[in-house]
Amino acid sequence: MSQLSVVSCQLSVVLFADSFPLLLILCLSAVSFYTYGVYTAIAFLLSSPPINPEFHPPVTILKPLCGVDKGTYTNLASFCQQNYPQYQIIFSVRSSTDPSIEVVKKLIQQFPEIDISLVVRDHIIGANLKISNLANAVTSAKHDILVIADSDIRVNSDYLQTVIQPLQDEKVGVVTCLYRSTAQGIATILEAICTATDFQAGILVSQQLEGIKFALGSTIVIRKTTLAKIGGFAAVADYLADDYQLGYLPTQAGDNVVLSNYVVEHGLGYSSLFNAINRQIRWARCIRVSRPGGYIGLIFTFGTISSLLLLITSSGSILSWLVLSITLPMRFIMAWVIGVKVLNDEVTKKYFWLILIADIVRFIIWCCGFVGNTIEWRGTKFKLVKDGKLEMIIS
Repeated sequence: MSQLSVVSCQLSVVLFADSFPLLLILCLSAVSFYTYGVYTAIAFLLSSPPINPEFHPPVTILKPLCGVDKGTYTNLASFCQQNYPQYQIIFSVRSSTDPSIEVVKKLIQQFPEIDISLVVRDHIIGANLKISNLANAVTSAKHDILVIADSDIRVNSDYLQTVIQPLQDEKVGVVTCLYRSTAQGIATILEAICTATDFQAGILVSQQLEGIKFALGSTIVIRKTTLAKIGGFAAVADYLADDYQLGYLPTQAGDNVVLSNYVVEHGLGYSSLFNAINRQIRWARCIRVSRPGGYIGLIFTFGTISSLLLLITSSGSILSWLVLSITLPMRFIMAWVIGVKVLNDEVTKKYFWLILIADIVRFIIWCCGFVGNTIEWRGTKFKLVKDGKLEMIIS
């Protein structure tokens, strides 16, 4: 055996000795996460509270708009078809030439019985233009309960009656919802699978361990009094993750955030693989800046990666095969229970076999999220600073 071969063998032994215990711990922690994820999913399914038909306070739906896509009209129309006695919808845009204005005019004509209004105003209160849009709209809100949902969200007619229920408890200031995504093309399919079978799992686990202390853009139901406590929309006007802050800040002010049992549908339009990955890296950086401890802690949930690395670095040892035979099935079980049973996600059902690839892509994006603090959002470059705030980069 040559000297180089001896050195290579010795190096392999050293690397194996160093990595084996760590990888084994990561595998075991991931299995624990998957197991607990299944438990939280079952608990979520069994915890659906009854609907009180007598509780239906008037609400105002705020819809910030910017441009249109293939599903915009159908998405917005679903909010005009609510089986709810009294609600107002305010659509807001920043530019009088925005194509979404024609969609809103069509909705006003089609649903004359619904209190629909359009606000066109370019007043800016921060780097996040969506929040400026909401701030412009809320001045016309007639009711004390606000419902905010992005324009790519679609709901059924029982949506309002369901998501409003937790507000029967006066201590609840915010309600938010899980979501399932529709997808077009391999890039968004992988993104939808990651969201349904991993991201949403993290939300359910968080709810069970410490309660929900954030909100999701899929739905944010918030009292006006709660919004006032945190300083209004101006308090989140410079954050990229405005939805997170609209849940987090109320908890700091003493209000509770509740995860509704209602699941909305989120439309993912077609996107190239490059654009999809770039978008996910942008959000990964935002999470890393906003919650550095939680972001680093995600390493304990990458069971697919850690078990495969364990198998490779141990040259296919019996123990590594045993660990793999436990880790992967548990990953699949959690993905099925949450993606299919909880979310009823059609993408997960149809492309379940892509979960391993989705996990690898997610791990790569997580690694990339550690590098850099600059992002491009809606054609403008920003620098992410403390707590996920945005600073515009002027070239």
